[in-house]
Amino acid sequence: MKKQKEQSKSYSIIHEMMGTYSVSLLCSVSGVSRSGFYKWVKQQQNPSRKMVEDEKLKEMIRECHQEVNGIYGYPRVTVWLTQRYGIHVNRKRVYRLMKEMGIQARIRRKRKFFGRKEQVVISENKLNRDFIASRPNEKWVTDITYLIFNGRRLYLSVIYDLFNNEVVAYRISKRNDIRLVMDTVKAAIKKGDVSGVLLHSDQGFQYTSRQYHNLLKQYNITASMSRKGNCLDNACMESFFSHLKSECMYLHNFKTDEEVHHAVDRYIRFYNHKRFQSRLHNLSPVQYRAQAS
Repeated sequence: MKKQKEQSKSYSIIHEMMGTYSVSLLCSVSGVSRSGFYKWVKQQQNPSRKMVEDEKLKEMIRECHQEVNGIYGYPRVTVWLTQRYGIHVNRKRVYRLMKEMGIQARIRRKRKFFGRKEQVVISENKLNRDFIASRPNEKWVTDITYLIFNGRRLYLSVIYDLFNNEVVAYRISKRNDIRLVMDTVKAAIKKGDVSGVLLHSDQGFQYTSRQYHNLLKQYNITASMSRKGNCLDNACMESFFSHLKSECMYLHNFKTDEEVHHAVDRYIRFYNHKRFQSRLHNLSPVQYRAQAS
């Protein structure tokens, strides 16, 4: 049941973004099948009687939640439905619907734990899936992916400009740590004036570290973060990694770290300078930026 709810949520997000990215890519990033997605779409267009009843119940549950200022959990909501509308419904069904709606009872806050714990910094999702930028160095996205070869693994950190889909900076390391992210940001900073750039990431430990945020603050870079566990909030970064792996990593049998480094260097130069994109009017990222300046 939990898996079905997660899939339904993913299907809804894919349906929202399918005009921007291909269904195949979105399904791959979300870990769901295309056939399952299209089956879900068909169900939305022709809902079953139970789905219609659930939607009506959700409206009543929302009414109850607002009326009592959110203090009722699912057992009291079930009683409220019986008393107000004479509806007899199973508690488990009410619990399921409330969970789908993201509604739960307001409870007293637990006492804070003041033990020793590394401080983290979480930023709001300021990008909010608005992947269109009007100028260079307005919106950047960043992420880390792994490069598997010959039974080994390296980590690739990338910063990507949403204006022209250009790789601004990248670093490869044997370790997936804060230093990898810091080195990537520092490499991007060397490219020019970065004041006012919005830099979007996920909530990985590297990006929530105090060192990372202090560096962004020093150069007047605004941090933005995906919602926890929501990879589609950074779908454009996933799209680039998909291209790199299918057009570079999967075409060769690498034996050493050096071979991977050289191959990634060559591919990113090709991607930035020569690989034309339909969204960029069949220009490469560098050509598009030059034409816009």
